[in-house]
Amino acid sequence: MGPQRVAPARPVAPCRWDLDPAQADADGVVGVGADLDVATLVAAYHRGVFPWPHSGVPLLWFSPDPRAVLAPARFHVSRSLRRTLRSCGFETTVDEDVAGVIAACAQREEGSWITPEMHDAYLELAALGWVHSVEVRDGTELVGGIYGVQVGGVFTGESMFHRRDDASKIALLDLCTRFAEAGGVLVDVQLPTDHLRSLGAVPIAREAFLRALRHEAPRACLMRADRLPVSRLAAP
Repeated sequence: MGPQRVAPARPVAPCRWDLDPAQADADGVVGVGADLDVATLVAAYHRGVFPWPHSGVPLLWFSPDPRAVLAPARFHVSRSLRRTLRSCGFETTVDEDVAGVIAACAQREEGSWITPEMHDAYLELAALGWVHSVEVRDGTELVGGIYGVQVGGVFTGESMFHRRDDASKIALLDLCTRFAEAGGVLVDVQLPTDHLRSLGAVPIAREAFLRALRHEAPRACLMRADRLPVSRLAAP
């Protein structure tokens, strides 16, 4: 008997909106408005489009160019992070507390775009197997995590948080490791930042990302969902 795996995503109804990345403007904005129904969100992520609320304007939908992506096997583990992995005693779980991870991401001190409507919509997606979370735990305490939307062999990371040093990096590394083991080929981190570049993310042209997404979307990549020690991630 093999390890426990995440549940496969369930089909949703057709989308009534046309969110076409070919219509993106210079800032990557594809559309304004629409809704956060599960059908809309699933169709959007299949087309490389994601919602990003901005205060004072209707809901904006983005498909940036370039797109920041991370090949799961190319996550850069620094010497300091490797030391933390060996000594911290943390463990990770998958999909045990999606609501807790999203809520913690929404409560970060630097602020968050995760509105109550976004929170509820992604919980609906999680119930249907489209959203997954990785929880970093110190015993029973939730100290870090990441959540995002999986479309076949592509996982779009939406947000991560930490309550202990390096816990968000550990969450992303654990996600990459589990996803690669399941056959996943690309972790989409959406927008390039210096922090993400330091972890191995690179910018690629939007069209290259969309080609990869179309190719990988039909694949079934079911991640391990058992509780695992993060010390295993310290191996060179």
